[in-house]
Amino acid sequence: MKNQNSVSRRQFLMTSLATTAGAVALPTLIPSSVLGATAPSKVINVGQIGCGRIARDMDLPGVMKHNIARVVALCDVDSKRLADGKKLVEDYYAKRSGSSSAGEVKTYGDYRDLIKDPAVDAVAISTPDHWHAEPVVAAALAGKDIYVQKPLTMTLEEGRIVSDIVRAKKRAFQIGSQQRSTSQFRIACELVRNGRIGTLHTVKIGLPVDPAGDEEPEMPVPPNLNYDMWLGCTPKVYYTEKRVHPQKDYSRPGYLRVEAHCLGMITGWGSHHVDIGHWGMGTELTGPIEAEGTAEFPKKGLWNVHGPYHIEMKYANGVKMIIDNNFPNGIRFEGSEGWIFVSRGGARATASDPATAYGKALEASDPKILNSKIGPNELHLPVSTDHHLNWLRSIQTREPAVTTPEEAHRSTSACIIGWVAMKLGRRITWDPVKERFGDDAANALRSRPERAPYGAVRLMQKA
Repeated sequence: MKNQNSVSRRQFLMTSLATTAGAVALPTLIPSSVLGATAPSKVINVGQIGCGRIARDMDLPGVMKHNIARVVALCDVDSKRLADGKKLVEDYYAKRSGSSSAGEVKTYGDYRDLIKDPAVDAVAISTPDHWHAEPVVAAALAGKDIYVQKPLTMTLEEGRIVSDIVRAKKRAFQIGSQQRSTSQFRIACELVRNGRIGTLHTVKIGLPVDPAGDEEPEMPVPPNLNYDMWLGCTPKVYYTEKRVHPQKDYSRPGYLRVEAHCLGMITGWGSHHVDIGHWGMGTELTGPIEAEGTAEFPKKGLWNVHGPYHIEMKYANGVKMIIDNNFPNGIRFEGSEGWIFVSRGGARATASDPATAYGKALEASDPKILNSKIGPNELHLPVSTDHHLNWLRSIQTREPAVTTPEEAHRSTSACIIGWVAMKLGRRITWDPVKERFGDDAANALRSRPERAPYGAVRLMQKA
């Protein structure tokens, strides 16, 4: 089945590359000051923003294991986590070099100071969800290349700003959509895109769900935590440990269940699975045209993200996407001649991820579907086997990574559209070109107020 999108990924990437005025063909020894990034002959100096669970388990190891990059700076608003991160990185490089010391890593309590550091070529952003958009914008404005964890943003307004500024500044970009660098997801999408299950009509996505919690008492702010900066653009509210992150370990943080800082599993796991849904549907550069959703939202307690939910979204190509917490965790593509189901199998992102039934990594209605070979004249999706290396190579070559800023925005925005439908509890319409809903109540949820002096929108207005 051919991509029914009006703008194909190939066309989009060619347009993006054309704007670089032949940057891909530049000699490999041009200095970084000319390229605006580390030249291919040099080690890429990476600054890590956020030193919590995801940074320690995924992003720092994902960068440090490659000799073409070196983590030279760290930032966190929690000085204890910052010190732990510094030790982790310095110990790693000391062990790799076989010496007692392999050089000191700079530390910052404010991400803006790290971004100003001329020694930093690129940043990896592993912060809470409400702290994704602003440092991405700041890094792009400063000419730094960017890796950011998912979801890309918390609002639709932020998403458009982020995609536009990253592309305008021609930054090498990658989002933590690592399923694109896992073979079974690419294989499943190629089979679907090339018609192995006939005409695609339905995509079913299963996600976990978070339970509600109790009321939590106000607590003294730990002396090691800059709580005002941690809150960032979100409203000023009292501190309690379960709103932020654990002080004694790196287990799953409580902010993931507070709607001011995270929209819940719909954007948590949802941004992974919807991204793959779009990849298989051929809708990477657009979004749904209507959505309808229901969900249980806690009526009390600190943790107030959505509980059990059901969302149905319709796309202009006629495909329906259904998201439900009762489906197996993964993506099921259903067509006129069969189905394909793809998931992570038994893998988890981190040890503290919610335990769910993942199912098999890849299965189909007929085993012959999975044994089908994609011919040389059929559609082949970009191949990446290492997500962080894919980003680092993008920095070197100035070629797009396996996920572009616009694709990241569109997968995140589809999740947010589903969240809006859940919040309103009714059918809504969406114009994926104008990026507006069909009614005022829904459009009011495209953005949210930003607490001064923080926020991506405020930063762009000042730029």
